[in-house]
Amino acid sequence: MPSLQVRDLPDYIYQQIIQLAEAERRSIAQETVVLLEKALQLEKRNKKRRRLLFSHIIQETKNENDKNNLDPVKLIREDRER
Repeated sequence: MPSLQVRDLPDYIYQQIIQLAEAERRSIAQETVVLLEKALQLEKRNKKRRRLLFSHIIQETKNENDKNNLDPVKLIREDRER
């Protein structure tokens, strides 16, 4: 199994890892692996969510009816009439 060495790790991060490891009854190495796994999964979910959001926006703006709703002149007039 590969190993990883982290240089110049800020002390406050190391202390947080120690505290989490103690709370979860894991070694520092085990806790670090768990934290890395969680962070990587979170990043994947965020990228997937952004992709879905962008595709939704693109689909919405392709619709002709929605283009009329996005017309800035129309939006300003509607706002002034409130």
